[in-house]
Amino acid sequence: MWLDTYPASLEARAALEGDTDADVAIVGGGFTGLWTAFYLLGLDPTLRVAVIEREVCGFGASGRNGGWVVGELAAGIEKYAALADLPASLRLARAVFDSVDEVGRVATAEGIDCGYHKGGVIRFARNRPQAARQVAEVAHHHELGLNTDEVRLLTADEVQSHARATNVRSGIFFAPCAAVDPARLVRGLADVVERRGANMYEQTAVSAIEPGRVVTDRGIVRADVVVRATEAYTRDLRGRRRQLLPVYSLMIGTEPLPQSVFDEIGLADRPTFADDRYMVIYGQRTADNRIAFGGRGVPYLYGSRISPSVERHHRSHERIHATLVDLFPALAGARVTHRWGGVLGVPRNWTPFVHFDRAAGTAGAGGYVGEGVAPSNLAGRTLADLITGTESERVDLPWVGARHRRWEPEPLRWLGVRSSRWILAAADTYEYRTDREAKTAVAIAGKIRND
Repeated sequence: MWLDTYPASLEARAALEGDTDADVAIVGGGFTGLWTAFYLLGLDPTLRVAVIEREVCGFGASGRNGGWVVGELAAGIEKYAALADLPASLRLARAVFDSVDEVGRVATAEGIDCGYHKGGVIRFARNRPQAARQVAEVAHHHELGLNTDEVRLLTADEVQSHARATNVRSGIFFAPCAAVDPARLVRGLADVVERRGANMYEQTAVSAIEPGRVVTDRGIVRADVVVRATEAYTRDLRGRRRQLLPVYSLMIGTEPLPQSVFDEIGLADRPTFADDRYMVIYGQRTADNRIAFGGRGVPYLYGSRISPSVERHHRSHERIHATLVDLFPALAGARVTHRWGGVLGVPRNWTPFVHFDRAAGTAGAGGYVGEGVAPSNLAGRTLADLITGTESERVDLPWVGARHRRWEPEPLRWLGVRSSRWILAAADTYEYRTDREAKTAVAIAGKIRND
């Protein structure tokens, strides 16, 4: 939907034509790669920056996600605190919060019309276990150091003032989040990077990243620093099949809806919305008054495969539509105009990372677990600082240098991911049917994931 409604050309830029040299070669034309190029050229406009993309900029997750610029990292505050300390982890959390605003600042300054609107996140509690988890979560976040302006509990009536979903008992408001059209943001950012002087090579497939060079089907790019910004598509690089797990998420988009529908369902301030089931869902009201809504409906594919046929998986899209109508019955008659999907990258420890090795001339970031729109901005700023040797408050944040082991060989990772997903789906069903917490199922799924 995002690319289909994109108002400008999607024609590919020229491919690489033979061997070339650069100061910094960036593999991947999504948010991480483009933000890195943007801030590098802001710090040093004389740098020779090359961005190498197999398809077109924004083809992957950056152009097909839910459009949540959300100030979260999948690992959470405590995991990063274990890597450093709590003050450092809170500094990282608030740096991601700031990236939500930074995306809006850059979009405005550079004239990128991406429908950016900061309306926060509303998460519904629609049964007793979800409500109990939310109470514990907010209390815990406040104990760690977050404040009520950042995250707070909502009564059922307060939730209804934002979004009139069904069966709501209570909710959470998380302020650091904006809604965007991600394709307009990533395509606009690519244009800005190109205007700043980066060499953009599209339709150029990278087969390997090595110290000091990038091997492509069109030639070799030699560079002092090579940045890997490939997220789930890392599995296509030589020797990196098990580094990040490609996991599918699917979406639907409705036709533009009349104001009468929003008079009934709310969403006047365009908050992003979800509930607290274990099988993640996410939605937003777009700038042109559609509902974009998705969920993790398709299982992991054996061998870390990425298959375009899965992106239009009819049965999963029907389940996603049924979930949306269950939340907002007024949408039952709304025409679904688009169905699509894509892969997100999951590290084995679910911990997003930034790395830089000056001696080897390698750098990279990713592992966002589907929450990359805001963190990729911080990652790009951080990589630019590290590569140029710029001292900043970002270069020692605890995700810099965070490590993760490789995923297990098959069939172990297929069995682990599939069984964990099945257990969590069963836990959701149990909680909705009984109004009781599925403690045992969740504990088993967590053990599978963490072991």
